[in-house]
Amino acid sequence: MQARTIRYLGGRFADYYGQADLSMPPNPERREWGHIPWKQGSTRMIRHHSLLEMGDINRYLHEQAPQHVYFSAAYYENPAMSSMEEKGWEGADLIFDLDADHLPAINPEKTSYSDMLAACKQELTNLLSFIERDFNFSDIEIVFSGSRGYHVHVRDMDVQHLDSSARRELVDYIRGINLKTESVIYTQSSGGTNRRALRQHGGWGRRVHQKLVEFGQKLQSLSEREAIDRLQAIDKIGDKRARKLYTQFTTNFDQMTSGNIEVGGQGMRYLITHLTNEATKAQTAPIDEPVTTDTRRLIRLPGSLHGGSGLVVRRLSRDAINSFDPLSDAIADRFRSESIQVNITEPGDIEFDGDMFTIDAGIQSVDESLGIFLMTRGRAEKVSE
Repeated sequence: MQARTIRYLGGRFADYYGQADLSMPPNPERREWGHIPWKQGSTRMIRHHSLLEMGDINRYLHEQAPQHVYFSAAYYENPAMSSMEEKGWEGADLIFDLDADHLPAINPEKTSYSDMLAACKQELTNLLSFIERDFNFSDIEIVFSGSRGYHVHVRDMDVQHLDSSARRELVDYIRGINLKTESVIYTQSSGGTNRRALRQHGGWGRRVHQKLVEFGQKLQSLSEREAIDRLQAIDKIGDKRARKLYTQFTTNFDQMTSGNIEVGGQGMRYLITHLTNEATKAQTAPIDEPVTTDTRRLIRLPGSLHGGSGLVVRRLSRDAINSFDPLSDAIADRFRSESIQVNITEPGDIEFDGDMFTIDAGIQSVDESLGIFLMTRGRAEKVSE
């Protein structure tokens, strides 16, 4: 990035922070604060600040004009001290981070920016299912990261003092790591005898049971030959087991979909194993483990700007997620309405602010919001006007 571009972006970020609507975290005075300044080639974070020494946050950010702003998930007795021991750790929020770069089906070199954002929002829905239904957390904040993902801050009192090991267990559960068929099955008493059944009222058992019901409904919609072929495609289910399962699904549907593992014989157990694998593939959330397990992590401040996109780190209500469009709703109003000249160094198609268009190489006049987006993304440089 050229020096002129850095000076321009630093100046416009400073203007933004003069009137920015920042969403401060609870107990901001007990948190560590940090930022990365606009400097040629610099990625070094200036940290170990406290709100007490920073003073008015808008004035401070207006003066510093940083490209990134962070606060700690942790609460400290003395947040401005330079060593962790001296800070006096008192607890930390539980942070979950989703980034499109880490999604298994996404290739950042081939997938468009808008498609990456859409895929990440779907993963956010999966993550919130775990947070709200499996863990029953209620004090949560959902934030668009300003670039290619989302952060979820959990602030229930029960999580404040979890250590890294406990937080890693939550990560493993959400990602379905080492999830075995036996973990979704339990032994129940029925009519004086014991039988094995599928858990269905919570956790991964509920997800696998939902898969079982959907599978049974699909099977009933097929012809006998198609259904048997579908069953035989499952590992360890041959013709005999497939026919037995098909008969049970068509004549004893309620028992089959109730989660009774004894119905259908050994083939039913292989089917449950298959559906468990299917559930973990479809419903895990690929969260970034180091972010969640780090009890001293610094995370982006909602309302601040992301220096790699120029977009706002936007706090979202639960009801706003489905309709939220980052490439429109996260554009800073401060950067709208004016036109600027930039030198396009990486031409091509782009989706931005509700439009899809092609930008050509060379000096172009564009809306300032688009120009800032292109410059921060490394696709343009500022020119003199």
